[in-house]
Amino acid sequence: MADKKTVSSCDICANFAYNEETEDYECMAYLDEDEVASFLSGRICPGFRLDDEYGVVRKQN
Repeated sequence: MADKKTVSSCDICANFAYNEETEDYECMAYLDEDEVASFLSGRICPGFRLDDEYGVVRKQN
């Protein structure tokens, strides 16, 4: 599994969702101006959450 400290790819983030109105993917995390600036400068996104659809199933077993 990927380390949260080194991964912040939007493609695997649970907050990266498809918006049917704009017909495009967008970040659904609520980030303030400082957090956005930090992410754009190459740091880890504070809103990053790994999209692990099997995580719930593992907890049930």
